[in-house]
Amino acid sequence: MTIDESQQPAPGRGMVLAALARAERKVFTRPAPKSAKAQVKFLLTRAKGSTKALAERLGVSRRTVERYRAGTLTTPQKRLQAALVEETESEWQPQVRAQVRERAATSSGMMVDVTAYFGFTGKGSSDDGRERFITTAISPTYVKQIQELQAAGATEEDLHPIVAEAITESYFTEWGTRAAGLRADFTHVVSIAFRF
Repeated sequence: MTIDESQQPAPGRGMVLAALARAERKVFTRPAPKSAKAQVKFLLTRAKGSTKALAERLGVSRRTVERYRAGTLTTPQKRLQAALVEETESEWQPQVRAQVRERAATSSGMMVDVTAYFGFTGKGSSDDGRERFITTAISPTYVKQIQELQAAGATEEDLHPIVAEAITESYFTEWGTRAAGLRADFTHVVSIAFRF
């Protein structure tokens, strides 16, 4: 019995991209600034001192940025706090992040922990699709492809096939030693985490 499209769970949105960002943040050698004042000061250095550019980036007024820099405002609203954390961590330690990405794409690869709905196609009979929890290594070749797609602005739907192919290669076919011709696709990502 196969599961048709109407019975499959809805796909998870943004989980692969968010997992890649979390993996990069785990490699920081120093903690990112925590207070709003420190975050604003750091982001202003990245924006070359332009309060206007930073205000547009955060979605607030220039005066609000100036108040946080001066320390007259200390506790941002939830939306601004989330934007400060996101922007600070996305700019924090770019050289460390680049070194880890380069090493993963050339020699070490990365690990993936995923709980997702996997469907299969291949020669002969195969298991019907079902939800699985898988932890496996992804080869540097696939890591490089994932990073190139990510740098090119790929969407979640663009990344799913390459991540599924990487998992198929390492977990289901064991680097081509078994189950020749098997293809696995995942349609519903419950959780995913990458480790460099």
